[in-house]
Amino acid sequence: MSEHFRVQGGARLVGEVEVVGAKNSVLKLMAAALLAEGTTTITNCPEILDVPLMADVLRSLGCSVTLDGGVVTITTPAELNHRADSEAMGKLRASVCVLGPLVGRCKRAVVALPGGDAIGSRPLDMHQNGLRKLGAHSEIEHGCVVAEAEGLHGAQIWLDFPSVGATENILMAAVLAKGTTVIDNAAREPEIVDICVMLQEMGARIEGAGTSTLTVHGVESLSPTEHRVIGDRIVGATWAFAAAMTRGDITVRGVDPHHLDLVLEKLRMAGAEVTTFGGDGFRVVQDGRPQSVDFVTLPYPGFATDLQPFAIALSSVSEGTSMITENLFEARFRFIEEMVRLGADARTDGHHAVVRGVERLSSAPVWASDIRAGAGLVLAGLCADGATEVYEIFHIERGYPGFVENLRKLGATVDRVTG
Repeated sequence: MSEHFRVQGGARLVGEVEVVGAKNSVLKLMAAALLAEGTTTITNCPEILDVPLMADVLRSLGCSVTLDGGVVTITTPAELNHRADSEAMGKLRASVCVLGPLVGRCKRAVVALPGGDAIGSRPLDMHQNGLRKLGAHSEIEHGCVVAEAEGLHGAQIWLDFPSVGATENILMAAVLAKGTTVIDNAAREPEIVDICVMLQEMGARIEGAGTSTLTVHGVESLSPTEHRVIGDRIVGATWAFAAAMTRGDITVRGVDPHHLDLVLEKLRMAGAEVTTFGGDGFRVVQDGRPQSVDFVTLPYPGFATDLQPFAIALSSVSEGTSMITENLFEARFRFIEEMVRLGADARTDGHHAVVRGVERLSSAPVWASDIRAGAGLVLAGLCADGATEVYEIFHIERGYPGFVENLRKLGATVDRVTG
């Protein structure tokens, strides 16, 4: 039987919520464990659907993986299976991040093309080109990325775009390559820094984490480690938008507010009062209706494409007209079709969306197309009259541990309905 959420409109969210480890980091950290024989422990892991899926991918490669609440323990054997083509690969986009570690450790990898969210094409050209620069031969064959090399060597690699996935795969292959690799126009996301920190704990030599140039001095081997995942800035930002949209007062703990500098500034522009607490959290208080603000998605430190649905949802109930520009994923505007069902006054033109705010949305059945769209529809439902039913909620649970429980704790009326 399928499940959906029934969201009662009209709630003002008030209270405190704790954010755990970042989805966009933990799966890559699990893949990094492939680089060292022995047992690696990762703590502060989110209890989301993607973690056991990634565990299945690692088990198919010969690892032993145990999940115990927020702790993932991975024992990597001396001899890995280089074929990552299990059923789990088709269920999550992040599974492609095993490509770099497998090429680095095994000098050969066969990795099934990944599945995941329906937000547009995410080609692997930059991943492959980077591996080729390191000395690997790579092609797409029978629905798999196939890469092999007699030995990897350092290289100067320029990325056409600061792709997070390509940066991660090239980085994880380069740490065991001979010589020095320089990755220019590298992604700068906090999750990239998190991987660099873990790799350094394992014995890798990496300079420039958090900048657009990563320099990697290859080492002979790495050692297992214990590492704590950074807090999930996208989940933290979700609660920040929830406070602004519902004219609420939410304190968020467990995430570095500096990872959300631009997001919190946009909410201040919308009329929210924002207070930050060192490196561990922030508070967002919204009195009265939010004001319209324009948003443009860009690679970090720009406004994250993952947060675009929340920008649209906030704009739909703000006073005035907002323009949202999507520069990364062409299909993310599918979310607007569902917002229109809820009475939003929005239209799209290419990679721009114009949203004229309305006082209150109207309840309707809606369907989530990806993780963030699903969460955005739930927040929009809180701003609608009556009860909104959100379907395809498995998307939401791939990215938000305890989502309904946290909403209820903050004062929302949200029910899980079967059938």
